[in-house]
Amino acid sequence: MKIITVAGTPCAGKTSVIAHLVRLFKSEGVEAAVAKFDALATGDDAFYRKELGIPAIKGLSDYVCPDHYYVSNLEEVYAWGKELKTDLLFIETAGLCFRCAPHIEGVPAITVIDNLGGVDAPEKMGPALSLADVIVVTKSDMVSQAEKEVFRYKVRLVNSTAAIVQFNGLTGTGAVMLKRLFEAWQDVAGISEAALRYSMPASICSYCTGEMRIGKPYQSGNVKKIQLRPESERT
Repeated sequence: MKIITVAGTPCAGKTSVIAHLVRLFKSEGVEAAVAKFDALATGDDAFYRKELGIPAIKGLSDYVCPDHYYVSNLEEVYAWGKELKTDLLFIETAGLCFRCAPHIEGVPAITVIDNLGGVDAPEKMGPALSLADVIVVTKSDMVSQAEKEVFRYKVRLVNSTAAIVQFNGLTGTGAVMLKRLFEAWQDVAGISEAALRYSMPASICSYCTGEMRIGKPYQSGNVKKIQLRPESERT
């Protein structure tokens, strides 16, 4: 079974990218399934089942950090895909804070970013972008050629090795190139004992366990404070 993790900013077009790829693979008889992780709500699983006719499940982290919820359920999602005997399993994550990355060692990783986020967006995405195997850039049709080139340059500064694919979520332009990359990737024999490509955020503080009041008396555990003076003034 081939597995691909798909990360990206909220509304960047992750679901559209997956949908166009699924249609291409289905036309060749390749079976696909999608597991969608999100924080509070999503209708993407229903979209995959109704519009594409493929198996899809969702996992909502609710009060738990979406990153921690995601990694705690990867074995179960893998087992679900194997039970279905699907050829291709997409694991789509929520639009996360980008302190960490959902990508896994030995599992092909895609990060979707849109051209409308501004030229500084790539460096703000952290390991989700810098550790991806493929970077899909969407909404390029809404900016000028010069803006596209500057954005691509900024992406390349963050990740010098990943393949960069321009993708149109409406027409599906770019899907064929992505499909060719997928076909070259190897199946994943198992996910247990595999390692994340980057560590999760540190925890636990009092707010992780339900505290809602503001103030030092209510803060305990792993608490990090902002530095209000420049470093030169703290000596």
